[in-house]
Amino acid sequence: MMSVIGSLLIGLVVGFIARAIKPGDDSLGWIMTALLGVAGSFLASYAGQALGWYQAGEAAGFIASVLGAVVLLVVYGLVKGKAS
Repeated sequence: MMSVIGSLLIGLVVGFIARAIKPGDDSLGWIMTALLGVAGSFLASYAGQALGWYQAGEAAGFIASVLGAVVLLVVYGLVKGKAS
């Protein structure tokens, strides 16, 4: 249970940093920001494994997680822009 809470707290920090790096109005709340950080970490882990940077089951680092979250924010902005 504590690992889930720890992952969400780290995800929240990663999400806040990603939102600070990428300019624009993302209008995400606390929960979505935490999920953004966790999803960015998963994206970075899977991309790193596909490129051979990480072994299977190895988690991405903090900087890679932030970069993954920024990529997700860019994709979110593109999808949100086309929907408007």
